[in-house]
Amino acid sequence: MLAPTSIRTTPAPVGDVHRVDEAIARTLDAQARILLDVSPDLEPVAQAVRQRAGGGKRLRAAFCLWAADAVATDDSGTGSTGSTDSPTTPGVVEAGAALEMFHLGALVHDDVMDRSDSRRGIPTVHRAFADDHRSAPWTGDPELYGHSVAILTGDLCLTWSDDLLARAAGAATAAGTPDRAAAARAVWELMRTQTMAGQFLDLHPLGRPRTLEDVARVVRYKSAKYTVEHPLLLGAALAGASREMTDFCSGFGLRVGEAFQLRDDVLGVFGDSRETGKPTLDDVREGKRTVLVAQAAETASAAQLAVLHRHLGDDDLDEAGLQQVRQVLVDCGALDRVERRIATLVEESLALLAAAPVRVRSREALVDLTGASVWRAA
Repeated sequence: MLAPTSIRTTPAPVGDVHRVDEAIARTLDAQARILLDVSPDLEPVAQAVRQRAGGGKRLRAAFCLWAADAVATDDSGTGSTGSTDSPTTPGVVEAGAALEMFHLGALVHDDVMDRSDSRRGIPTVHRAFADDHRSAPWTGDPELYGHSVAILTGDLCLTWSDDLLARAAGAATAAGTPDRAAAARAVWELMRTQTMAGQFLDLHPLGRPRTLEDVARVVRYKSAKYTVEHPLLLGAALAGASREMTDFCSGFGLRVGEAFQLRDDVLGVFGDSRETGKPTLDDVREGKRTVLVAQAAETASAAQLAVLHRHLGDDDLDEAGLQQVRQVLVDCGALDRVERRIATLVEESLALLAAAPVRVRSREALVDLTGASVWRAA
């Protein structure tokens, strides 16, 4: 589906996202020195994080930065986090970096759980280390080694994300706004726990077919909140948001976050792996119970359900099987209903944004970020 005409088609503005990249680089350099001081054998771990930290869309950081910009009260419209010079919201760049490091740690762990072989066009961490083990004259199980190193690598990323958030809170406190530091920490703590809870629900066998309500809960807590809502709330907290702005960030963020995840689910089946950087077979092979699949389960014929049951979770799925699944999702109307849901969520989010008391610059940036999150091919 093409983006509605209400979506601006200019590239999403990134504000000070380059500063986020610099903060991440400084953190990884410092942590690499610690690792290498322990042993030069840790160089591959440091390199694995460096290589993967350089990719991604930086959407979470951008939402954080622009939420702070939206809350800022500088009447001149300059000098806040949307500028390319100096941010005036203490700690917001470090908060954006913390979000990106948290995301990286979650991805490394998620790839283990999903048994994914590639991410962003390169081998996943567990696959890369398993391959290294297999090609070296080492003893032990290569797969177990790869999984174990990936768990440790993801743990390091999550730990370093906490360090970055602590720096963000410290900057807010040093600027004389300890209340903002406390508010940001509260958002962060909620985000961590809710994201892990959503991940568990995604893994948890219910002993019954998943309903749309079950799947929607997973979407909300595993992805939607920490992709958009929590980054917005984090930036807004550091900028001293009012209750009205906090409520806006939640309502707007949940809708854009859900639309983002629904697009991710569509791309997981219908996307081009050359653009997504991840094999299109993975989601169906894993048997992911997405909203797309839940929608199909409600309307598919017996014959169509048989196709889904045969291929979902099939480790031997091939392109022909994937094409059969795609055809069912189209023919039973599941794909169309998900696309219409995405369009509705975008429409609702833009209506909330239009009514929000934010400056034009911030509003346009958030419109662009919404488009970049939802109308994407990767």
